[in-house]
Amino acid sequence: MSDPMRGFPDDEFATRTARAQARMAEAGLAGMLLLTEPEVRYFSGFHTLFWQSPTRPWFLFVPASGKPIAIIPEIGAALMRSTWIDDIRTWSAPAPGDDGISLLTDLLTPHAREGAKVGVMKGHETMLRMPLGDYERLVAGLPGLRIHDATGIIRSLRMVKSDREIEKLAHICAIGSRTFARVPDFAQDGLRFEDLFRAFRREALAQGADDVPYLVGGADQGGYHDVISPPSPRPLTKGDIVMLDTGATWDGYFCDFDRNWAVGHADDPSCRAYDVLWRATEAGIAAATPGTTCRDLFHAMQRVIAKVDGQGGDVGRLGHGLGMQLTEWPSLAAFDDTVIEENMVLTLEPSLGYGDGRIMVHEENIVVRAEGAELLTTRAPQELPVI
Repeated sequence: MSDPMRGFPDDEFATRTARAQARMAEAGLAGMLLLTEPEVRYFSGFHTLFWQSPTRPWFLFVPASGKPIAIIPEIGAALMRSTWIDDIRTWSAPAPGDDGISLLTDLLTPHAREGAKVGVMKGHETMLRMPLGDYERLVAGLPGLRIHDATGIIRSLRMVKSDREIEKLAHICAIGSRTFARVPDFAQDGLRFEDLFRAFRREALAQGADDVPYLVGGADQGGYHDVISPPSPRPLTKGDIVMLDTGATWDGYFCDFDRNWAVGHADDPSCRAYDVLWRATEAGIAAATPGTTCRDLFHAMQRVIAKVDGQGGDVGRLGHGLGMQLTEWPSLAAFDDTVIEENMVLTLEPSLGYGDGRIMVHEENIVVRAEGAELLTTRAPQELPVI
């Protein structure tokens, strides 16, 4: 089977922009100023790893009508010209004294004179990717401009994926599934945990991933206690429970799921924990239908987990959205009443605590269809596998 097309045709970005502008009209916005990589890429197609450098800010302005306008460092002009964006305004950066502020001021001054509202992202899971001092100078230099929180507009658009986005997500989830299937071939008693990480990354790249920017896990006797620390040089030993959790990427889209194994043999408490999480995931899959809330989906999984873990998996949430970022809106949590819609892509991530401080986490990636959830990942085996 051939890979999906890289990038998107112009009509994908035109559709995204038109939908944003319809929501902006309802909110009375003259435009939205976007400063972070996923949002700039979502509306422009500008895809580069250069964002990993914090030196230069990048801006995209989505007006009430017409195409977005890019205000970017000159070093990115050639790449931006390869996108559908026509209006590209650049400066020689880095320039700490004026890193695009004059260009932004020129663009926004007519809106300030009219007392217009311009949206920026202010909400949860957003950030200001420019110096705070520059932002304050920009706003101070635009008296009359009203700054509005546009998080809800962007969130409503990005949570629901297009068919082309889902195709890319299905592709990277298939790559991740094939990679996990190969783990028993190289995960052996005596292999250092950090070398298992290296082997996994090599295998993911061999299977077709562009990168593996996120790989975490745990390994310890009878169960792991932590899943976010760097891997240790400790060798795998019989009786270990091992988990790997990957966020591999293809064409800028992530998978995010994990797999658990026992080394040599599996103890009964770990087998029971695994069974509970597998069944909690089944409950999540069954509950993930259009019209259900994220809170409902959270409770469907939590009810199963509570049979073993009295705290019901106390990690704040049991899953999240997935797409251009490893974690996106919404959260599968008691606090999130977002209504699940068709074509949302979600990570189901039930977890629990058991024994003497041990934990276990299970993850699958799904897309919500009209008739219910469709797995993007190859479902984990029903019983804890032994390697």
